[in-house]
Amino acid sequence: MKAISLLLLLCMVVSCQESTAKKNETLKIGQKEVAIQSPLEESIARGEEVYNDFCKQCHLPNGKGVKNIYPPLANSDWLKEKRKESIHAVKYGLQGEIEVNGQTYSNIMMPMGLEDQEVADVMNYTMNSWGNTQERMVTKEEVAGVEK
Repeated sequence: MKAISLLLLLCMVVSCQESTAKKNETLKIGQKEVAIQSPLEESIARGEEVYNDFCKQCHLPNGKGVKNIYPPLANSDWLKEKRKESIHAVKYGLQGEIEVNGQTYSNIMMPMGLEDQEVADVMNYTMNSWGNTQERMVTKEEVAGVEK
């Protein structure tokens, strides 16, 4: 009996491996296919929720911001070139002048009280949306290392 159970388990594992080898992006569990997400994709999905709850009111659903008031996140040179400063702004808020895509902004962004993982997630979302791309994922540990 144990030998049959082990054989069935082995067949299931091999079948599962074959289905993932054929379809790199899904895993078949029984009759259901489940999308396999990378850690970055999972973070981006969580970050979109954070963005919708805390950021889109000012930076808008399309990330374009409001001219002369709220800087754009879409195709943002500031996000691309000032990674640590961007994390700091999301984590602790921002006050004073910044230049984004050649335009000066001088408004106040209040701290939102986000946990380090939420900051990492929303950074990964914004840094991979609206024409932005990043080479490496923002992690909870990286955010924790950014001090006031």
